Amino acid sequence: MNYQTTTLRRALAADYAIGLMPATARKRFEHLLLDDAALRTELGHWQDALASLTGTLPERPVPDHVWAGIKARIEPQVLHVPAKKPFWMNFRLLAAACAVVLALFVGVLYQRDNTAQYNATLVNASQQPALRIQAFADYLQVEPLTTVVLEPTRAMELWAVPAGGKPISLGLMPDSGKGRIPLSKEQQALLTAPLTLAVSLEPRGGSPTGQPTGPVLYQGALATR
Repeated sequence: MNYQTTTLRRALAADYAIGLMPATARKRFEHLLLDDAALRTELGHWQDALASLTGTLPERPVPDHVWAGIKARIEPQVLHVPAKKPFWMNFRLLAAACAVVLALFVGVLYQRDNTAQYNATLVNASQQPALRIQAFADYLQVEPLTTVVLEPTRAMELWAVPAGGKPISLGLMPDSGKGRIPLSKEQQALLTAPLTLAVSLEPRGGSPTGQPTGPVLYQGALATR
């Protein structure tokens, strides 16, 4: 990757300063900082700009009428003994509580399934960011960063390239550019090992050979969050 590109350097410095950079990319960026004074300066600009957001707010006294309102609600304290409710009303409360617990449980599962486990930014031949990919439990979310117009007879196909291995197709890119690519169990297992993602230009419907047949348009490493 060409780290001398102004746009890429600025984006990397911003991600590092905000804390959004994955652990692997963060170590690589810190290694670059050791020998690149200009990159350290760029990072300093971002850190200075963000420092103003961490300042504390001045203390303000609570107005007297606010304290008066609080005291009026809690004084005098009157003990209210609730009347005994029929069994059927208690059952309704129990059912409502179970529904709330179930909704929270489903929400946790949904949140877990919708947290990206891996991500990658693929660059084009000019080393410019062109495609963002996030890997979830059973699908990939792809989002183009540049506009590409294909001929009706052409399609873009996404490949996983293991270290020292042959490319393995992960599926065709969505026609609209942005969308999801579902993953099989075998494809999900591929993403647990270090690999490179690449996008090639293929005939409509995908490669007829099971291997890339056209030029590689984008490529980039897949990293954990």
